[in-house]
Amino acid sequence: MLSSASRVTFYNRARSKLVQVEDEDIHVLVWFGISVLSINYSYSVNFSPAPAMENAEDAENVEVLVKPPTLSASDRLAAKKRFRTQRRLSTMKNKVLRNAQWATLKKEKRKIKKEGQKQRKKEAEALGDKAPPKQIPRTIENTREADITTVDHDDEEVTFDITHDEYESYFSKTYVPKILITSSDNPHSKTIHFIRELTKIFPSSECQWRKRSSVKKMVQSAKEKNYTDVVVINEDRRVPNGMLVCHLPDGPTAYFKISNVKLTKDMKYKNIIKEFTTHRPEVILNNFQTRLGQAVSRMLASLFHYDPQFKGRRAVTFHNQRDYIFFRHHRYEFKSQKRAALRELGPRFTLRLKWLQKGTFDTIEGDYEWIIAGKRHEMETSRRRFFL
Repeated sequence: MLSSASRVTFYNRARSKLVQVEDEDIHVLVWFGISVLSINYSYSVNFSPAPAMENAEDAENVEVLVKPPTLSASDRLAAKKRFRTQRRLSTMKNKVLRNAQWATLKKEKRKIKKEGQKQRKKEAEALGDKAPPKQIPRTIENTREADITTVDHDDEEVTFDITHDEYESYFSKTYVPKILITSSDNPHSKTIHFIRELTKIFPSSECQWRKRSSVKKMVQSAKEKNYTDVVVINEDRRVPNGMLVCHLPDGPTAYFKISNVKLTKDMKYKNIIKEFTTHRPEVILNNFQTRLGQAVSRMLASLFHYDPQFKGRRAVTFHNQRDYIFFRHHRYEFKSQKRAALRELGPRFTLRLKWLQKGTFDTIEGDYEWIIAGKRHEMETSRRRFFL
């Protein structure tokens, strides 16, 4: 029991503070100056905000509210066991044993979670129509901030803009894409292998080395040779780190940051490169919701032939999630009339849009439709704000 003077000091230090202890099996010592409070189990100690006391007589009016634990005996024992295991793991120095016990603990948690799911499913089936609605987790995606540029395909203005952009002739099937793929000067082995694999993904694509030519000269030369797109792979520290896509003859031009590049030889299955066929792949564009996202998706789609060959069973996916565009290349196999399996062929990489420019490549006098360089802190005002 605290003395009157100690209660005064304790109250003055702890007023307007809430101490909530949720550990089930230890005594927690809460230090406020010279006073110590020992709490056992899941007790809550609440100090209502009030002026500081000046004498020991006022200390008798201090009210300490103690809330008893609400857990059942079995839940309390299980919580004690989990806490003891976690506390023991944090002090265990043997890495092998620590990892093994941590894996066991995770397995137990998964088992408990699965049993809870089964129990809820049984209760829902028993209640029938009276069952509570299924809970939807709150994620960054489904709490995304509203964007005025979100595409509504029923809007006549949006439909008109889409059908009269730079890719109208491609989607009208008036020409077959012809792509020139190149790199920065003196590329290293990983970049060279990456470019060679891109030539097998993009139909009607060719690879040419820069030989110290500027991008503007290469774009002009590609126009004269009737190329429809130029793709330039940049590298840094011997790893691909950027991709420039220039649509010919009138643009637009986009620059993407490349990350997490994984070549075909590094995939799970060895010698999977032998499964590459010359069939034109299907293109899947997922989750591009805004006007900017639509422009980027149409640019990426125009790199592939508009008439896929389904016999090859190849599928290329550009999946946009939180403004990161994930690229995957699969071959699907039919196990039966109702089941199909995916086999990833590679490569895989992630794109992040840095800027979009009208016309062909021109960093000096070019007109930028969208750019994030130098404006990131102004534009990314929230974790739930996305541009694609």
